[in-house]
Amino acid sequence: MRTAFFLALALLFALPASAQQAPDRWEKFVAAYEAADLASPPPKGAIVFVGSSTMQRWNVAASFPDLTIINRGIDGTELSDAVKYVDQLVLKHEPRLVVLYAGDNDIRYGKVSEQVSVDFERFARAVHDRLPRTRILYIGIKPSPIRWMQIDRIRMANQVVRAICERDDRLAFVDFDGLMLGWDEKPRAELFVEDGLHLSLQGYQLWTALLRPYLTLP
Repeated sequence: MRTAFFLALALLFALPASAQQAPDRWEKFVAAYEAADLASPPPKGAIVFVGSSTMQRWNVAASFPDLTIINRGIDGTELSDAVKYVDQLVLKHEPRLVVLYAGDNDIRYGKVSEQVSVDFERFARAVHDRLPRTRILYIGIKPSPIRWMQIDRIRMANQVVRAICERDDRLAFVDFDGLMLGWDEKPRAELFVEDGLHLSLQGYQLWTALLRPYLTLP
């Protein structure tokens, strides 16, 4: 029995790395964005929105018709995915500003708050190694009805990322937590669609109003 186990293990390590790993489920979405870039190259020096479904579902053209925004959000991704695909989704566009929203899924899948902050630091370092003047705006993980039981972990992650942002003038942190709560200190239902996670039109209108001053800074 042990011989068979070690033989299987040896065969596994003998395989090339590409055969050992399952294909990344996000690659097809990244490839679709790259194809769109080839068909109609976005301008350099614009604003890039990147992150999970909150970004991917945002109609940035309607929210910010006067600004050039490249939306590269992918539904279901985590901060580590933003780091992995930073070249294809962010750096190639040489943006003046990156707006990042990710962390919901990280907390959901059991990552500790400190890991969220580590991944944010990795993302910021990857951007600034290539684009040292590019600003990064991190939107704090939102309080949502469906993930209210995780609010303590969410707030801890936000607190640590905020502290990181306060140490670098190129980083900024925007927190919607208090604005999204009602008199009962719970998430306002009208700011979410029926799933209790994703933003409604009113939710996006709130975010748009608060973000606009950051996006229009020279």
